[in-house]
Amino acid sequence: MNFEFFIAKRIIDSKAYKSSISAPIIKIGIVAIALGIIVMMIAIATGIGLQQKIREKVIAFNGHSIIQNYDNNQSEESIRPISTNQDFYPNFSSVPGVTHIQATATKSGIIRLENDFEYVVIKGVGQDYDWQYFKEFLIEGELPNYTDGLNQDILISQYLANRLKLKLKDRINTYFLREDTTKPPRSITFNIVGIYNSGLQEMDQLYVIGDINHIKRLNKWDDDQVGRFEVFIDDYDNLETTGNAIFIAVPSTLNAKTVDREYPFIFDWIKIFDNNIYAIIGIMILVAGINMITALLVLILERTQMIGVLKALGSANTSIRKIFLYNASYLILKGLFWGNLIGLTLLLLQKHFGLFPLDPQTYHVSAVPVYINIGYIIALNIGTFVLCLLMLLIPSYIISKISPVKAIRFD
Repeated sequence: MNFEFFIAKRIIDSKAYKSSISAPIIKIGIVAIALGIIVMMIAIATGIGLQQKIREKVIAFNGHSIIQNYDNNQSEESIRPISTNQDFYPNFSSVPGVTHIQATATKSGIIRLENDFEYVVIKGVGQDYDWQYFKEFLIEGELPNYTDGLNQDILISQYLANRLKLKLKDRINTYFLREDTTKPPRSITFNIVGIYNSGLQEMDQLYVIGDINHIKRLNKWDDDQVGRFEVFIDDYDNLETTGNAIFIAVPSTLNAKTVDREYPFIFDWIKIFDNNIYAIIGIMILVAGINMITALLVLILERTQMIGVLKALGSANTSIRKIFLYNASYLILKGLFWGNLIGLTLLLLQKHFGLFPLDPQTYHVSAVPVYINIGYIIALNIGTFVLCLLMLLIPSYIISKISPVKAIRFD
């Protein structure tokens, strides 16, 4: 057995060690490591989770990349139509990474009730629409089916349902202005078949999902004309690269814009979370390291006579330093064990039960989202262990300054 490891193990197993003056300080060091890993795990899991959740919600309404006409239209309404007779539609096979493309159109309208009204944007979708995101958002009713002709069924948000006191199977009149404003608006009566809640209130308070054929009829478009194309890709990390490839692949008369450029205020805001995560990790490792340095210095002070005896018997400074570093490693690993156990338990409880809510108006989600990945957990543990151990190398150097004669006589 390794000599230094053997001595370190004997010290750890010693009852005197557990009841010594240094015991409370050692416990504080272990608690500091455990709290540090808990806070870092929560910071990473919730920071990345919040980024991903908000990102997914925005992408659900827009796709990863948006193809539309060049214009100065700043409204939510589709003005100039695009023909579906494109090389990239309905299969965008020329760009690797593209998983789906769908045609949509939007039209501004007013929902008019007996005692209330609300401005909305009808998002028209067709049979090529991918409902995977809205399956997750659906809280009541069912998703509409737009595969057979003109359909009056719509999907509204829980925000609008609460705001207008609407429920499933209600029929609502929606009015749309004509180009000639001297003429009365056109009206369509829709049936509510489903209610969704994305948690992204900025979108929920605006969008109603309906049949794209209504918008074509209102705008007097041809059957092969739509408002825009929404493109989905397989990996968000490749958004910029794939987005540039999409831009090059579409005709020069069309513009392809990635979703982060369409909503820069949202994506710039969630990027700030990275800085917060890095700051928290740095502070927690520093605090844990300082506590471990204190514990190690107390251990050295308490074992000064043992150090003197070992030196008198011929042990090298490096060998004695290893004994205390082994001891410190045990304390760090113990702190990491309890930190991981408590941290993962808290994260799993939040993931499955949503114990900690958030204000959706501020954070765009109703509960703290959690992202758990074994990769970052392992990296966090290894990084914490290595950095704390490196920080202990400097105080352990004090052992080389201890004189054997003075150490043996130390009391």
